[in-house]
Amino acid sequence: MSYGVAAALQAAVYQRLSADGALGALVSGAIYDAAPPGAAGGTYVSLGPEDARDASDQVGRGAFHEFVVSVVTDAAGFQTAKAVAAAVSDALVGAPLVLTRGRLVGLWFLRARARRVEEADVRRIDLTFRARVED
Repeated sequence: MSYGVAAALQAAVYQRLSADGALGALVSGAIYDAAPPGAAGGTYVSLGPEDARDASDQVGRGAFHEFVVSVVTDAAGFQTAKAVAAAVSDALVGAPLVLTRGRLVGLWFLRARARRVEEADVRRIDLTFRARVED
């Protein structure tokens, strides 16, 4: 297994989301590599946790990366969050990401979890994607 492509994959995902005009318009450019500190108001997108597992074979090293992209909003209801989540999915699924190390074989949507964060009047959708990379 190689975890060597992880940073390049994260950078490419962030770049893809940041460059997407439709997504940027929905969140006013509020796309973060890490969630902003404190209680950020409005609507934003943040890269989240990642799990990786070996996908090496006799030809070379590789890995599956499952990573989360979160949509967080203080807008009432889930409509805003779902519109932003759809834009995130549209921007990433099947995207031809160019990595600074390794190669992206494929990128797929796995699942989403929408919920209301009880301590704050906030809606959150965590989208999980799977990427297959070769090093």
